[in-house]
Amino acid sequence: MSYEFDVTVIGGGPGGYVAAIRAAQLGADVTVVEKQYLGGTCLNVGCIPTKCLLHSAELVEQIKTQGRDIGVEVDGVRVNFPQVIAHKNAISKQLTSGVAGLLKLNKVKKIDGEAKFIGEKKLSVKKADGSVQEMTADAIIVATGSVNAQPPIPGLKENPNCIDSTGALSLEKLPRTMVVIGGGVIGIEFATFYADLGCEVTVIEGMDRLLPNMDKELGQSLALILKKQGVKVFTNAMVQSVEKTGEDIAVNFTCKEKSETVSGEAVLCAIGRRPYCDGLFADGISVEMNRRSIAVNERYETSIPHIYAIGDVSAKIQLAHVATAQGIACVDLLYGRENHTSMSVVPSCIYCRPEIAVVGLTEAEAKEAGIPVKVGKHVMFDNAKTLIADPGRCFMKFVAHAETRELLGAQLMCEHSSDMIGGVSQALANHMTVDQFLLAMRPHPSFEEAMTAALEDLAQKLG
Repeated sequence: MSYEFDVTVIGGGPGGYVAAIRAAQLGADVTVVEKQYLGGTCLNVGCIPTKCLLHSAELVEQIKTQGRDIGVEVDGVRVNFPQVIAHKNAISKQLTSGVAGLLKLNKVKKIDGEAKFIGEKKLSVKKADGSVQEMTADAIIVATGSVNAQPPIPGLKENPNCIDSTGALSLEKLPRTMVVIGGGVIGIEFATFYADLGCEVTVIEGMDRLLPNMDKELGQSLALILKKQGVKVFTNAMVQSVEKTGEDIAVNFTCKEKSETVSGEAVLCAIGRRPYCDGLFADGISVEMNRRSIAVNERYETSIPHIYAIGDVSAKIQLAHVATAQGIACVDLLYGRENHTSMSVVPSCIYCRPEIAVVGLTEAEAKEAGIPVKVGKHVMFDNAKTLIADPGRCFMKFVAHAETRELLGAQLMCEHSSDMIGGVSQALANHMTVDQFLLAMRPHPSFEEAMTAALEDLAQKLG
């Protein structure tokens, strides 16, 4: 089927620029409106820069803690923090330049400015130079992403040493001490980075464990590993206020009904992100909302015809690869094409040490949904690659339907789990059984061979 129409995409992040390229490849006249920078949060102040920092920190940690044992002795390891940040910036710049090149290659027009809906198919764009341009399109895709959420903690907003994840990526010097408010994905990755570089880190989490939205054992194991690395962890802790005390910032909180205070040179607020659609709609124009996110149907259509929304601004799960998949799917549906990506199987990764990667249901989630399940597990104390890398306690868990034997979920806590979870996601998306997934031969030595051990444990429990 062939269509000829205009598509405008608001936002040049992982969802927006991919949707724009897809539409252009299918024959549309495409324009991307971006008010800040191509690549969005992911390439500039999110996924990519944090992984650059974590890579630097991992090298430092390995030299300091494992070097002598494995025969690599180095005198005077020193962290050049400004160069760590400079390397991160260089990688981000290289990737964002690549996005600009892809848009140009696919003849996608780019406007630097801030878009606002002034009609059903009409936008007003305030450009970077202050001028205003009105434009129309047959289809407008909103891909404005998300921004850091900030809780109403007294003293947090007023103090310049209280930063969010964007600020934590661009500090001019390594702080002596840091307090991280939030023990979710963002908080844990930054806690790992700064602790590995020698900063004294304290993590404060309001729920009963770290990573409260994941399998219970993951958060409990991570807390033990972080404590061995010198990180102080408080759970069931609610921050009451922050205040300046000399050169540091005091964080006042309650933990198990007891008042506590911990101080840091910097305080990182990492409680999550919120959808960003501030100023997107002029007075008299509004779409249906799902709390703070834009409500869409299964075709990514909003309540206003010809307006679509993808990624963090509308998705239940705020991940770059979800935005990318939705961007492609939205355009495919727009063109009457079938899209085959399973949106119900979403892998998620945490780049701490060891890495954590999950997909599908946990045992607790399955039981809560009334699904009979069995769980197979293998602790990797005998895995050769794990013994060599020595990242701490590692394991793999698989969840399967107790009657049909279909795989329903997996939780991996081990080195390179982010590189292995894709294969597990493929198994879930294709409704494979434990027995079918066991048919694959896995190489030795590898971290992945522990999958076979965990699956065999599961098969035995299934009978």
